[in-house]
This record gives sequence, C-alpha cells and structure tokens, in this order.
Amino acid sequence: MAAQAGKAALAACLAWAVAGWWLRAPVAFVAPWMAVVLVESTVYRSLAHGLQQVAAIAVGTVVATAVALGLGSTMIAMAVVLPAVLLLAQWRRLGSQGIYAATGALFVLTDGQVSVAASAARIGEAVFGAAVGIAVNALIRPPIYLRDARSALLDVSHEAQELLYRMADRLANGKWDTALAGSWHEQALRLGRLVGQAGSAIGWSRESMRGNHRGLGAGGIPRPGKRYDDALTVLDQAAVHIAGVTRTVLEMGAHDDAAVRTDPQVTGPFAAFLRHTGQALGLYGRTKFAAAPTKPSADEPLRRAVGNLRHSLDEFRRQPPGAIREDPDALATHGALLAQARRLADQLAQG
Repeated sequence: MAAQAGKAALAACLAWAVAGWWLRAPVAFVAPWMAVVLVESTVYRSLAHGLQQVAAIAVGTVVATAVALGLGSTMIAMAVVLPAVLLLAQWRRLGSQGIYAATGALFVLTDGQVSVAASAARIGEAVFGAAVGIAVNALIRPPIYLRDARSALLDVSHEAQELLYRMADRLANGKWDTALAGSWHEQALRLGRLVGQAGSAIGWSRESMRGNHRGLGAGGIPRPGKRYDDALTVLDQAAVHIAGVTRTVLEMGAHDDAAVRTDPQVTGPFAAFLRHTGQALGLYGRTKFAAAPTKPSADEPLRRAVGNLRHSLDEFRRQPPGAIREDPDALATHGALLAQARRLADQLAQG
C-alpha cells in the first residue's frame, strides 16, 4: 500500500511537471489528477480503467461542449447534458469508469467560458495523465499478489488440519459434548469462507501478472498455474466434506444414549481417521505450496499420509460393534460418518 501511494504521488508530480510547469497547458490540473487515479492495484486494471476513463471523459467533454455552444447557455446545457451523460455512465463497456463522463461534462460547463480549444486541451491532458499513471504503475515495482494466493491456500490447509486434530483428540478420549460439536461445525463452515478468499486471491494473482514485466523472462516470477486451480478444487471439496463430518458429529452428540455416543469402538477408529486426514491436509499444503520448488521425492510423505488415511478408513469401515447394531439411530449415524469419511478420503486421494 505504501509503495502504491508513493507511486501515485510520483505519477502526479511527473504529470504536473510536464503539463503545468514545462508546457504550461491551460488545464494542466487534469493530467496529475488522471495520473493519480490510474496508479491502481494491478497493471491490467490501470490499463483497462485508463482506456475506459479517457473514453468517458472524452464523450462527456464533447457532448457538453457541443450542447453549450449550440444553446449559448451553460445553465440550460447543464440541465440537458447531465441526465444524458449520467445515463451513458451505465453503459457496460465503460464499466465502473462511466461516471467520468459526467465529470468531463461538468469540467466544461463550470469553467465559465466554453470553447473547442479548451475542451480539446482537457481531452489531451486526460490522455497524457492517463499515460503517465499507467507507465509509472507498469514500470516501477508493478504489484504482484502471488504471495497472498499461496498464503490463503496454506491458511485453508492449516485451519483444516488444526480442526481435525482437535476433533480427533476429543473424540478419542470421549471428552466432548453438543456445545463443543457445535463450535467444530462453525469452524468447518469458516473453512468454506477461507476457500472463497483463496479463490479471490488466485484471481488477483493472475490479474496482477497480466502486462507485468516482473513475470516475464527467464528470471521472472512464475504465474499461478493449474496446480493452484487443482488445490482450490481439492480444498473446496475437503471443506464441504469436513462440514458434513462436523454436522454428523453434532447430530451424534444429541444422541440420547451417551454410552453409544461415546463408545470408544465407534469414536476411536473415527478419531484415528480424522487425525490421518488432518495430517494429509497439512502435508498437502506444505508440499504443494512450499516457498521454494520441491523435488518429486518431496511428495512421498504426502503419499504415505494418504495411504495411512485409506488404512484408517478401512478400520472404520469394519463391521460396527454390537451396541450400534442394536440401535437403529446409532447405526444410521455410523453410516453417515462412514459416508462422509469415504468422500473426504476420495477427494484427498485424487488431489
């Protein structure tokens, strides 16, 4: 943020030095104003918004000049022009920059004396200021958000691992209740929101690399590739299935028979499965998003963790104990846990 603020100030100074101090343009203030607003969060956004903004200002300026000169009254022209350009501001091709059509019109109509020369100068200064802002943003430390995307994905895998570890510990020793299960479910739902933030960060990463010289050449920063998309899919599905697991555990916590609910023959194998799942998710994040490139052999711990996960699922899949077989509700709960566990294991095995 500080770098972008400094770049915006530099762009304004450069635009003013040329337009106001050197060329002494009649409406030189337009150039630094445009330069400031176009030092945006990504190079691509600076360019796209710059083109839209210049187009909007040019249209508003031309329409206001023509109407004011034709009517001979800026007050009447304002009443005619503003509704038209504000309607034009909704045009999809101008995007969020459409409002600058009204800004361009107001610059013309509030200047006191309308002339073709002054309007042409405004458009020229707008083009020059936009060029300066875009150039400064593109050439001087253009922003890149790759670290944010990687951190967001790591946050999801870390949060999922911690949640599964906590659940496994409490289920294994039987020290849990409905309130605690409810908090687990809330944390699982939060995982979904974290996945959404990670997806947004990946989108920002890709946009920040468009037209960015820091990502070009042999020594450039690598672009977020297919592995980011694959990881987002895996973690998204994992978050969905973990939420299903916590929902089932919450329902299990409401079971009337506390002996069945806390039976170690039920909770023990499932707790082991959750622990292996948490370990696999943690390794997945560290392996896929290490700060430095990893060797193919670095995937071996993850493959072993997934193998252990499959083994623990097999243990949980074994014939349920007699206490469960005698209770239809408990048997249904065991089946629901097994179904969620299988989905989660399948998703991690595919990742």
